[in-house]
Amino acid sequence: MRHTLPEAPQFYVTAPQTCPYLDGQVERKLFTALYGDEARILNDGLSQQGFRRSQNVLYRPSCPGCNACMSARVRVRDFTPTRSQKRILKRNARVWREVKTPWASEEHYDLFRRYLGSRHADGGMAGMDIFEFAAMIEETPVLTRIVEYYEKDEDGTDTLIAACLTDVLADGLSLVYSFFDPALDARSLGTFIILDHIEMAREADLPYVYLGFWVPGSRKMSYKAKFRPLEIFRGGHWQELENPQSYERPDHPLSSDPVSEQVAAIHLPDMEQK
Repeated sequence: MRHTLPEAPQFYVTAPQTCPYLDGQVERKLFTALYGDEARILNDGLSQQGFRRSQNVLYRPSCPGCNACMSARVRVRDFTPTRSQKRILKRNARVWREVKTPWASEEHYDLFRRYLGSRHADGGMAGMDIFEFAAMIEETPVLTRIVEYYEKDEDGTDTLIAACLTDVLADGLSLVYSFFDPALDARSLGTFIILDHIEMAREADLPYVYLGFWVPGSRKMSYKAKFRPLEIFRGGHWQELENPQSYERPDHPLSSDPVSEQVAAIHLPDMEQK
């Protein structure tokens, strides 16, 4: 189904699918294409309204009768790592990063396959071949980087242990997709990647790190609430997450606005800005 704003990008809604986060729920996404000279401006503007990028598409959940998925971002200036997070930084003190143009390599794909096999063997990406993987990494109309993390193995060889596809927004860094060596689970590399991106954002004087969607009631998404202060996009604006448990209640079926009203409430950026 197509929805259009005057002289604006066209918005569509996906067909209902099984929700990957909450049992018994149905998922739909509101999305628009991302291309052309204004792609970066549109990505910046809609990311600030809860949208996420996947290749040349911007999307956010538009599920019937459910508002559980909320975009989340860390407020960099006020972030202080917890004791647990400090221990994770210490455990990975010998890891270093390299920030590169987003080109996929066989080394990336091998790490990605091992990560999926351990963490998401039955997920939607499980059947992704190397060409689809390369498209995920390389097909980007905006400013994107592949952030690689290395350490030396026992032979002194530099070994890739983690990577993150990262968009550089006007107001922050957006973690599009990260993956790491599942054999190093005890090192908490997923948390380390986020902590390092917070540091990169601080170094670049960027106010936010966007973490994707936080979903109360979903075990696989619960870790995001540990990065405080965390802001969530709810009810058309960003608000600080104070008590995660207060969101773990079902929404009333009437709490979801019709798609046409959701589209009408989107504020489009000025495409003439440079």
